[in-house]
Amino acid sequence: MCAYRSNLSRCTQVLACACFIMISPLSRADSDKDPWEGINRPIFSFNDTLDTYALKPLAQGYQFVTPHIAQDGIHNFFNNLGEAKNLANNLLQAKFHSAGVDTSRFLLNSTIGLVGLIDVATPMGLQRSDEDFGQTLGYWGVNSGPYLVLPLLGPSTLRDAPAIFPDTYANPVRYIGDVPTRNSLYGMSMIDGRAQYLKSEKLITGDKYNFIRSVYLQSREFKIKGGNVKDDF
Repeated sequence: MCAYRSNLSRCTQVLACACFIMISPLSRADSDKDPWEGINRPIFSFNDTLDTYALKPLAQGYQFVTPHIAQDGIHNFFNNLGEAKNLANNLLQAKFHSAGVDTSRFLLNSTIGLVGLIDVATPMGLQRSDEDFGQTLGYWGVNSGPYLVLPLLGPSTLRDAPAIFPDTYANPVRYIGDVPTRNSLYGMSMIDGRAQYLKSEKLITGDKYNFIRSVYLQSREFKIKGGNVKDDF
């Protein structure tokens, strides 16, 4: 479930990226990156059905009954826990300034921000990173490989899929000894991530599978290259 939270959060960010990344029509290059489409599409349909009848209603119910201020606090709390993953991957990428920002954000939000419920670091100019081990591998030149849709976890690539698991060891929730508390936090983080995704669904146009694939691949390239990508336009 920890890996699910990580990839669901990534899916949310992928759709959010559609707001500012110019999505080009599906190109031959995109198709070449998806040689396993015949397998990916059935898995995508399974994930989409599960989401439609289980996860999405849970997220909608959560948004309906939870005050906005509480939703913001919960989201900030899990973002603060994610600073450990950001810090680890920034260090692995030798981005020492960003690693320092990650550390400052965690210390400030964990203390002044009441264990992360309030994001006091961003107004101070300390912008949050969004790093994972897949990006770290890409930073050091590992090719993404073919596009891959994972059961329950969603869009990925041959490089990014196994990279999910090292990131789970940077999640502080993993080390909570009390099993009910740990599982409750995993479940809450999953619902929070899915609730964030609700805001972005209206961006999807045309064939949903193709749209998500194109945005995922473009957004991953955008993030790995720090925004320095070729603009076909």
